[in-house]
Amino acid sequence: MSIDTDTKTIDRIQSLQIAFYGAGSMAEAIARGMINQNLTQPKRIAMLNRQNADRLNELNSQYGVQTILQGSSNEAFLKEADIIFLAMKPKDAVEAIAGIKPYISEHQLIISVIAGLSISSIELLLGRKLPIVRTMPNTSCTIGLGVTGISYSEAVTKEQQLLAEAIFQSVGITSVVEENYQDAITGVSGSGPAYVYYFMESMIDAAKAMGLSETAAKELVTQTVLGAAEMVRATGEEPAELRHKVTSPNGTTQAALELMSQQGLAETIASGMKRSAERAAEIGADIERSLKK
Repeated sequence: MSIDTDTKTIDRIQSLQIAFYGAGSMAEAIARGMINQNLTQPKRIAMLNRQNADRLNELNSQYGVQTILQGSSNEAFLKEADIIFLAMKPKDAVEAIAGIKPYISEHQLIISVIAGLSISSIELLLGRKLPIVRTMPNTSCTIGLGVTGISYSEAVTKEQQLLAEAIFQSVGITSVVEENYQDAITGVSGSGPAYVYYFMESMIDAAKAMGLSETAAKELVTQTVLGAAEMVRATGEEPAELRHKVTSPNGTTQAALELMSQQGLAETIASGMKRSAERAAEIGADIERSLKK
């Protein structure tokens, strides 16, 4: 997109009403990112939930967004919204989406952040073909460093594509893919932050076991991971190239990497990512089976 188009699209988003149906961590991450990047004002965001008043009160207090429990007022928020985010848990998706069917109209853009839920399943639940965007963001959207895979239904216009991409580009980078790659996106970047956190946990625990204080261990590991990621981004070099530059023959790094390789670290990572993608497909299949009952 050109700079002029970007500006026009952002101005358009700032004039829209946005409703999140579901108020979990992903909905919060996207809403917070949009607010922090001045893409919209809190008063233009409604975060809706069927229960848990404490959670909604917390979001209202922290971000200034509109919140209300299920009831007649929810209907008004949904009907008036220009963009509706489907952000409920996968296990609640069928009942929840079917429940809002009467309040959805053709002019609205539907954006799903539900892992595994296909565009065709959403269309079936809503009873018609609508502009639907299937996405797989990760929680790093909260700090503007997210990654989001995006796929479109046939009914999504070019303008709506620009709106969706601008929203998620305000909280990170985007990758527009054919829908059949969405499960892979889940395995790579949707679940990806948790892999890195798990790796960091292990490094911190090992550092403490070697005698470092908890504070020092966390600071050292955090900066090491941050610096390594920034080296890949800033230099444009492949991770393998940078790894070789750090690894002196018969040195300390080589000794560590050889042991990690012998114990199957690379295979374990690949297997975990594959399992995440498989699980996303399983969740989608479970939802589709429930629709046929």
